[in-house]
Amino acid sequence: MRKSLYVTMFALLVAALVLTACAQTATPTATVAPATEVPVATTVPTVAPTATLAPGSVQVNAGGATFPLPLYQQWTYAYQYVDPSVVINYQGTGSGAGKSGILDGTLDFAGSDSILSADQYTQGKDLQMYPMVASAVVPVYNLVPAKAVPTGTTLPALVLDGQTLVDIYNAKVNTWNDPEIAKLNPGWDGYLPTSKITVVHRSDGSGTTEIFTNALTAFSADWTAGHGQSVTWPVDKAGSGIGGAKNQGVAAAVVNTPNSIGYVELAYANSNGMSKVSLVNKAGKTVVANGASIASAMTDFATAFDAHLNAVIVNGAGDGSWPITGYTYIILHTTSMTDCAKASKIVEYLNWALTDPTAAKAAATLGYSVLPTSIRDTVLAKLAEVTCNGQPVK
Repeated sequence: MRKSLYVTMFALLVAALVLTACAQTATPTATVAPATEVPVATTVPTVAPTATLAPGSVQVNAGGATFPLPLYQQWTYAYQYVDPSVVINYQGTGSGAGKSGILDGTLDFAGSDSILSADQYTQGKDLQMYPMVASAVVPVYNLVPAKAVPTGTTLPALVLDGQTLVDIYNAKVNTWNDPEIAKLNPGWDGYLPTSKITVVHRSDGSGTTEIFTNALTAFSADWTAGHGQSVTWPVDKAGSGIGGAKNQGVAAAVVNTPNSIGYVELAYANSNGMSKVSLVNKAGKTVVANGASIASAMTDFATAFDAHLNAVIVNGAGDGSWPITGYTYIILHTTSMTDCAKASKIVEYLNWALTDPTAAKAAATLGYSVLPTSIRDTVLAKLAEVTCNGQPVK
């Protein structure tokens, strides 16, 4: 009876997520929200949690990447109804903080979109990264048309290619009516303003930035600022760049700054109704960021994993591939955990997240793409290797 109740509650929860997403993904208009409106918070379901924890309950502390935060909020909340004996507390502190937390032992597991360095693997000794889902980093914009848009007319989504995006972040393309932008956007003829482009980027160490700068590096040899969790931005040197903390801060900065462009994870763009750039990919096709284009990018790099299951999946060659795609990872100690009850709960939760159909539906609703079967099976096999006190975790 109790299990049946949990299943029923979880089914209702997923239904609520679907309805929420339908409300959130309406096509944005050409106008932008006033500066006083900053709808950047993602919501957590309002289904009441269990009043008390079961005897022998386990508290798991986790944190890191904000790239998957909307999904992890939904998963960890919903998991209370799958296993009430475990509470998973995931804080969106950024990939850099997540990696630091798993290295210094303050976190039981970490979330990161940024790949551990060789030195961090050495320091962590037994750390392993597990891809959980993939998603898109999307350029988002707040563009005020140069003239009034006639009633009943909707301007098309702005289109950029990789070179133009590099040129914007290099401070080479500085105004919205620059010929590079104009030639890609005939539907905006007469509406592109002469205004200066304000370029927004992350101010904190960020896996989202690592994915974005990996893509800029792949798009053009003109991008010389490098790639990683943080870089020295040419637009800052030019006086046209501003920083925002975490995905939430970048989203807020774009919403509140007319004629700006930034980059955020797809779920943040969708949940805040932001205008999203369409990109011309490596195959020369104009694509939008969605589940299908993310899945296509994963397929492009299906054999690219190293022994730590790390892979960079930007600028894929597929016709339908979104070019700024990345995995978000869970980082876990594989042999040094000594609290075997907690280790078991963590592994059970990760297996659920990777295999449960309702968990997958929640991911898709928020704009993430679940792993293809072959990749998921590789991750599950690696997860099965985790031990505690020398014994397999069950």
